Amino acid sequence: FPIYQSATFRHPGLNQTTGYDYSRVQNPTREELESTIAILESGKHGFAFSSGMAAVSTVLSLFEPGQHIVVSDDLYGGTYRLFEEIYKRYGIEFTYADTSCIHQLEKALKSTTAAIFIETPSNPMMKVTDIEAVAGIAKSEKLLTIVDNTFLTPYFQRPLELGADIVIHSGTKYLGGHNDTLAGFIIVNNDDLAERIRLIQKSEGAVLAPFDSWLILRGIKTLGIRLEKQEKNALAVAEWLRGHKKVERVYYVGLNDHEGYEISKRQASGFGAMISFSVKDTSLVEHVLKRVRVIIFAESLGGVESLITYPIVQTHSAIPEEMRERLGVNDKLLRLSVGIENVNDIINDLEQALGG
Repeated sequence: FPIYQSATFRHPGLNQTTGYDYSRVQNPTREELESTIAILESGKHGFAFSSGMAAVSTVLSLFEPGQHIVVSDDLYGGTYRLFEEIYKRYGIEFTYADTSCIHQLEKALKSTTAAIFIETPSNPMMKVTDIEAVAGIAKSEKLLTIVDNTFLTPYFQRPLELGADIVIHSGTKYLGGHNDTLAGFIIVNNDDLAERIRLIQKSEGAVLAPFDSWLILRGIKTLGIRLEKQEKNALAVAEWLRGHKKVERVYYVGLNDHEGYEISKRQASGFGAMISFSVKDTSLVEHVLKRVRVIIFAESLGGVESLITYPIVQTHSAIPEEMRERLGVNDKLLRLSVGIENVNDIINDLEQALGG
């Protein structure tokens, strides 16, 4: 699809238009991407933003002061920071609950609750929330169900088909797949929600540029083959890590003893390629991060390259210490985004980095 690298569009005459006026409102390349992501998520309306956080911020703009949102307690630190340091000041209240436990979720509901916001699998502890069960509760209480589907993408999981109202992505990750551009998405079926989101998008202007839209379209072309390879690699790496004498615990949804394994099998067609693991000795962390060679020590995830991250000081530094400790996001935890390299190269790299 062409890159329409234009900020503005010529009009044929007075009161005449080609359908495009100004790229903040709409651009053909972005429109093609928005249509594509909507189709993949089984949605009617797709919206592309300049980053995943711009997409989350737009969703938060749907709510009014005094309204309450129940949120997965294990979530990306940047999302927590946006909620607590930005939108809390506008009078929106947030309660963090273990949404993988329906009883805990129900306990967190209030008379002012307007939505439930979940990550599944969650970042970084890989908790799995039953989307269909959450959506059922939400519908009975007339609440919106919002699902961050970044980790699995529509290739493995389609929350709208399970009853969710809004799906969010950081397109920077698996959808782009090459760690070379930022992007965010919102997908909905409801026409009224779509109109409200469209108004916010064109008014606030955090839209995805034409070239970046084209890069994400390019990435989506290989999404399936990338994810199949990454998931296969991830399962082998997770099983190897589980048997390593210096590794305390492995968090990967594709291991059959993971507490969310059966739910994941029911609501998703794959387990993804995100692994977290804790080492037995904190001193190993710095050793591993310095010694990896094939794996890259860097933030982000979902690209063709394997990346390793230290959540406590990188992706989750905004989360309060008490909350991190309760969840297990401590100084022993590492997060691994498994890439498409030869799996033996990944395992050998981890072996030399851990020191045998």
